[in-house]
Amino acid sequence: MKKLFKFALNTIPRPLLIRLSYVARPILAFFLKGDKFIDPIDGNSFKTFLPYGYGNQRNNVLSPSTLSLERHRLLWLYLQNETDFFSSESLTEIKKVLHFAPEQCFLKRFRKLKNLDYTTTDLLSPIADVKADICDLPFDDNSYDIILCNHVLEHIPDDTKAMQELYRVMKPGGMGVFQIPQDLSRAETFEDDSITDQKERARIFGQYDHVRVYGRDYFDTLRSIGFKVKEIDYTSKLSEEKIERYGLAKGEIIPVVYK
Repeated sequence: MKKLFKFALNTIPRPLLIRLSYVARPILAFFLKGDKFIDPIDGNSFKTFLPYGYGNQRNNVLSPSTLSLERHRLLWLYLQNETDFFSSESLTEIKKVLHFAPEQCFLKRFRKLKNLDYTTTDLLSPIADVKADICDLPFDDNSYDIILCNHVLEHIPDDTKAMQELYRVMKPGGMGVFQIPQDLSRAETFEDDSITDQKERARIFGQYDHVRVYGRDYFDTLRSIGFKVKEIDYTSKLSEEKIERYGLAKGEIIPVVYK
């Protein structure tokens, strides 16, 4: 199964893969029912999670029901337990949310929240509301209370310009979550445009269409744009049992930003 998943990820175009996943998801969820792992996003439990990875495959990380990965489940728990994202004191306090490259595990659930004015955007995704280049956004200055931009910036050659655009469209006092694949053992972010072979890029960068590996300096890069940044290790608040049951990556940092 690991080889099959790896082959599909590296050969099927992402927009088509998204469409195919809608068909495969209920079938996988039915056959993998069990009680070892729990997806906190929908509460379903499974005997195993699925493998995932473009280069090195990780075992027990992809939820069969929501197709969430470690980072999605971690973000869900953080938003649910540590913020008012899912609720507000009254519906007169509706928050404008901009969500880049909307993940299937979140899309319908976020759309249903009556306290959010929810817009999705992406350059290629077939499930996004607005087709847009993150480096040249068609939104007014100071437009959004909350911006979710997760595992997007590592695809963008000019990530500084993208960060500047995110800052521009965020309201003063607004907040965002900008997760990225990050190697915390690296002090500095690594890029090398001379590596063009897809297999080699997948090996070095974790995915053939990534253009860099972010190091610990990512947070200071965000600060240089103007954001205030909190480096949240939310797994430190959870028991070892919950980390295992939810299929989380212990020590993963959630970059929470403010303007």
